Order: sequence, then C-alpha cells, then structure tokens
Amino acid sequence: MATETKLWLIRHAPVDGPRGVIHGPDAPADVGDAAAFAALKARLPAAAHAVCSPARRTCDTAAALGLDAVKRNAFREQDFGAWTGRRHNDLVAELGDAYRDFWKSPASNRPPSGESFVDQIGRTVDGLAALPAGEAVLVVHSGTIRAVLAVALDLSPDAALRFVIDPLSLTRIDRLDNGWRVVAVNLR
Repeated sequence: MATETKLWLIRHAPVDGPRGVIHGPDAPADVGDAAAFAALKARLPAAAHAVCSPARRTCDTAAALGLDAVKRNAFREQDFGAWTGRRHNDLVAELGDAYRDFWKSPASNRPPSGESFVDQIGRTVDGLAALPAGEAVLVVHSGTIRAVLAVALDLSPDAALRFVIDPLSLTRIDRLDNGWRVVAVNLR
C-alpha cells in the first residue's frame, strides 16, 4: 500500500495589522489581493485534504482559497509566550541584551512562557505523521513550513530558520515511501 503524500504548503496571507509585532493567533489576514489568491488557487490540486493551523490568519487564508480546512494544533506557529502581542522594538527597549541574546540562538531558546523552534518541529512531526496518503494542502505559518523543511531535509533547526517563506507563497514537498523530496520552496 502506498503511503506517499504530496504536500502543498501555503504560508498565510499577510497579517492585517501593525508591522513589527509578534502577532497572536487571533490576528486576521489581509485577503484583499484577489489576483494573488486566484493565481495560488490555480496551482492547487482539486479535492485535496486541506488542513490549517487554528490561527485566524490561516483560517482566513484557507477560506479565501475556497478550502474547507480542518484545524490542527500540531501546525500552529511557534508560541512566543509573554512576547505575543508585543512590538519587537518595545521588547528591545525593555529587555535589552536579554532580548537580543534570544535571537543569537532562536532555534533552541524559549521566550518566557513560550516554546522554542525545536519544540515546534516536534509538534510538526506529529502533525505530518497524522496526514493521510494522497494530496494535502496545508495553510500554515512560516515557522511551520521551516519545520517541515527541517524534517524533509534532515536539517538542524538553526539551518532551517535560514529559509525565507513569504506570505501567500507555496512550498511543495513529497513524503515518499523511502524518504522526502523537496519540489519547490517559496514560490510566488
């Protein structure tokens, strides 16, 4: 029995809110770029299993793509704990070197009451294991896509954080019976 899964990973649309903020799960997406949504939708397979994180911005994006996506906690963005909802500039001003030191090793460090990128990779592995064979569209976050790339390419968490994943970009990865194949990353 084949267990191959073709993954169509989409980063959500830009957050409809202020820039420079660590947005929480209730931040909405700006779904106003009809041309970008139409172009992306045309690339997706018909009748694929659709999944999104429970964050509003991924749900908004999935709905704008016409997907009836199932929410899965395993594909949430990294939890930045006490820093969620805060501006990066304010955190630098308030915490100084302690905040800057976090970003020197962001893969393994945890924000106060939050999780590390390593933790996010662990959750993502569980989510991937639960996906059925066939085609799956995942509307998720840049961190989630980087986590999948870490798994697929056997990358260290620090190396996976080097990928740029733009809003409304498409990353294609296949989970094969004997490993992984990365088809494309960050297509616009």
